[in-house]
Amino acid sequence: MKETMKEVVIIGPKQFEVREVPVPKPADNEVLIQMKAAGVCGSDVHQFLGENPNAVFPRVPGHENAGVIVEVGKDVKNVKVGDHVVVDLVVACGECPQCRAGRRNVCRQVKARGSAIDGGWREYFAVPEHEVYVMPKELPFRDAALIEPFAIGGHCTARANIQGGETVLVLGSGTIGAVILQTLKVKGCRVMCADINPSSLERARSYGADAIVNTKEQDLKQAVQEFTNGAGVDVIFDSACYPGSLTALLEMGIPANGATIVPMGFCTAQEGITQAMINTRELSIIGTRMSCNQFQPTIERFARHEFQLDGMVSHYIPFDQVDQVFENIIHPPKDMKKMVILFDGE
Repeated sequence: MKETMKEVVIIGPKQFEVREVPVPKPADNEVLIQMKAAGVCGSDVHQFLGENPNAVFPRVPGHENAGVIVEVGKDVKNVKVGDHVVVDLVVACGECPQCRAGRRNVCRQVKARGSAIDGGWREYFAVPEHEVYVMPKELPFRDAALIEPFAIGGHCTARANIQGGETVLVLGSGTIGAVILQTLKVKGCRVMCADINPSSLERARSYGADAIVNTKEQDLKQAVQEFTNGAGVDVIFDSACYPGSLTALLEMGIPANGATIVPMGFCTAQEGITQAMINTRELSIIGTRMSCNQFQPTIERFARHEFQLDGMVSHYIPFDQVDQVFENIIHPPKDMKKMVILFDGE
């Protein structure tokens, strides 16, 4: 194994460096991962553009990570050299009441990999054994980089207590919206997708959306009323997360009485929601953050080919051309949906 490696470091808003640093040595409870593929998430974009008020620089970004274990610490028991793995984005203390209750994603000291601590945009990195999940070796690494986003889909639909058979509105048909759509269809829901991007909506249709709505051209409330025969939808996922989106989704006629609304983002703009808007219809607004206990079931679904991955990624970029990632962030190509960084020509 070589002694040095390259890593990408965001040093400030719209500034990055590629550094040559020593390859880390895993601690006794850690594994050393040789990176093979890393997804570019919206949170990476916001961090690079300086739109994350909690960002700390310098930082190695990346929490959608897949690779192969090349070294293990002496206390590692459950994984071995040669295992293909994906890495959890959640770093938790393991001791607080939330962790003991199995909710690591809301640990009192939770850290998101690639944001609060360094992530995977580097050739090697060391992580604790319990934060990696073994995947089938037949699964291509370029596909495995999508496991983390689909784990998000599994978590948020679990938070909404999706049982199958619900009528659901997904606002926003970008990467996370497409993930939520596919997760809902696997669970047996009837789904309407709304967006302003025609190509994203056509992709949603190809992934099984029962109805699509371009909200630049159609009134969302009217479309929902037609889709549900006047009843309103049972569940709403807001993956658009723009200022005022949550308030707009509570308009009478969009959610059914007793509906559940799940906002996916961290928009800090003040909303115009009143208690009466919620309680007159007994609506439930459910928070969701990252994912918890979803990596293993998501890996199993990938192994069973339950999701359509074609069309999820528009740009695969070699690690030695990583400057193109940042160029695409600043000047997005017209057809860009999602980027994945590939190491070693994977």
